[in-house]
Amino acid sequence: MSSIRLSRRAMIRGAGSIAIALPWLEIMETPKAVAQAASAAKRYLQVYTPGGCQQLPINGSQRYWPSGTETAPVLSPILGPLLPVASKLLTIRGLEMKCANSGEAPPHQTGSVGLFSGATWDGGATFSRLASIDQVIAGRISTGKKKKSLQLGIRWGTGQFNGAVSTGNTMSFEDGPGTAPIPPSIDPVAIYSDLFGTLTPSVTPTMGQPDPSIARKKSILDFTDKKFVSLGAKLGPSDKAKLDQHLEKIREIEKSLDVMVTASATCHAPTKVDTSKYDPTAGLYAEMDNAALDNGTDGMIPTVGKYMTDMMVMALACDITAVGHLQWSDSECQHSLPYLNLLQHHHYYQHENGYAPAEIEQIGMWYSQQHLYLLQQMMSVDMGGHSLLDESLVFFGSEIGWPESHSQDNIPIMLAGGAGIRTGRHLDFRKNKANDSDPGIPHNNLLVSILNLFGDARTSYQEPGKSLCNDPISLT
Repeated sequence: MSSIRLSRRAMIRGAGSIAIALPWLEIMETPKAVAQAASAAKRYLQVYTPGGCQQLPINGSQRYWPSGTETAPVLSPILGPLLPVASKLLTIRGLEMKCANSGEAPPHQTGSVGLFSGATWDGGATFSRLASIDQVIAGRISTGKKKKSLQLGIRWGTGQFNGAVSTGNTMSFEDGPGTAPIPPSIDPVAIYSDLFGTLTPSVTPTMGQPDPSIARKKSILDFTDKKFVSLGAKLGPSDKAKLDQHLEKIREIEKSLDVMVTASATCHAPTKVDTSKYDPTAGLYAEMDNAALDNGTDGMIPTVGKYMTDMMVMALACDITAVGHLQWSDSECQHSLPYLNLLQHHHYYQHENGYAPAEIEQIGMWYSQQHLYLLQQMMSVDMGGHSLLDESLVFFGSEIGWPESHSQDNIPIMLAGGAGIRTGRHLDFRKNKANDSDPGIPHNNLLVSILNLFGDARTSYQEPGKSLCNDPISLT
């Protein structure tokens, strides 16, 4: 290992003093820490909400899971806001995140790693030993697009991780050597500029003329590429492999600058929203409970959340990417919810001051309202005789199942869309349907089923030596 040491916030500066962040490298740590199925699916979006769901019945009434039958489900109070799109939903009960339910490490971190990857995090330096399925799918349906995938985070980084990418706040992992974590973009102003700042009008006034701003960005990337190569010569083998993968991402960005996105009746920039009262970095370096609370920023979560949703929907509609990850907070969710008159953070209501079922139910209903908005926005986009939702699969999930115990049995999972799945149903895989906490089947079975919808023919998705995936789920 080289004797040089880099800060976690180290940058490489290119032409014009443009700073490009380095990936997380072992050299940034202290020496101690270093110790095929047919499918019509054309788009994939995964949506994360923190803290599980209120599963305990109240006065004999189930609060989260639908009642009724498989083909005639009756939505619960928490899922009730989704009634207008019930025919587009497939709710799934009895899935156990067995990869994370091993007791080897804290449940929020293991759940964040395992939800979309099916991998086990044991507390070591490696985040995930498997790619998250969004990245596997992106390799199949999103190559050649302006972005291979798009990760957006709302009120992210509140969980005392000192601003670093962590197992507790990152849920997408590269499909490549090292399965590097991919943190979400969190600044709505920068995201808008990146996605829609150079949206080409349907009639280009200077046909054939290169955009000088794009040419400059490409020269900056070329300059920093050379600096990355120079740094690579000073690193150990593990860091060198990570840097090479990061360098490949830089090259992907450079190639994407040649991909022009043209405005049309389907593709247009979302209406800009004033987010000046929202600080995307609020609490990013918090080191204690409640230090991440920010009344101004927290009060903007509904506004910014809808804005991020609009940008995600248009990124898919404009074919900027075919794969997205929308993340509501991180697993610690140490922000308040003043729009619900809840002035403590979400984690507080889970168990820090005793379990608060009424407040957890209120939060769950609010997230259902946000899911409704997303699905209705996707339904409103005409892709030529059918909607954007009709050719998409949306996967909603959380890192734990039971807020009070943080158990990862019976995790709340819901699919939506019209691509390859039979919706308007509720599936229940519990072995003992009279026991709400009875373990069901590993959720890895669902992950491989989703991969199959996008033409990946494998029959299991799990780490070598694990027994977490024994039978893909039929979604039709």
